[in-house]
Amino acid sequence: MASSPNPKRVGLLGGSFNPAHSGHLHISRLALELLRLDQVWWLVSPQNPMKPTRDMAPFDTRMQQASSVAAAEPRIHVSDLEKRLGTQYTADTLPMVKARFGSLRFVWVMGADNLAQIHRWRRWTRIFRTVPVAVFDRPTYSFRAMSGVAARRFSKHRIDRARAASLADRQPPAWVFLSAAFDTASATAIREENSSLRSGVPDHRA
Repeated sequence: MASSPNPKRVGLLGGSFNPAHSGHLHISRLALELLRLDQVWWLVSPQNPMKPTRDMAPFDTRMQQASSVAAAEPRIHVSDLEKRLGTQYTADTLPMVKARFGSLRFVWVMGADNLAQIHRWRRWTRIFRTVPVAVFDRPTYSFRAMSGVAARRFSKHRIDRARAASLADRQPPAWVFLSAAFDTASATAIREENSSLRSGVPDHRA
């Protein structure tokens, strides 16, 4: 790993990274700063079960592209851990990661868009009971996320933003919502733009 050889606090950011973009980099840097993390690991999913396979780039391509984006921040480590573990669902991945790296303290990092629909994920409550969770604001999603099933279910375990730096040291369930300057980049928009460039047809939907 390019950063500290003996990390203690690690943020886990999962997804298809199809492709990785400035938004992933931005949220990772915010997590490193606000949560006082030593590293953030990007867990590139072989196939996100919530995403269609039709527009999914090959796994090796997504890994290489993510590594290129992450090169701007040496404390980010791009990992194929889910592929090596043979897991597809976050609820299965997190306990195995904790068991394999028992000396580390992990935080699951995600955007408000994921909080809004995490109750549709397989065994979603297990995620909150396995590691602390940090949720970052995303435009247009925050109200729905904070009034949604997961936020209500674990409302008593939400900590104040002022205590965010202690999140990695807390026993789950524990979570925090962080409203900070956001990056509007989206993987879907990037794929659509690249598709338009390849076809030579301008995209007027932006």
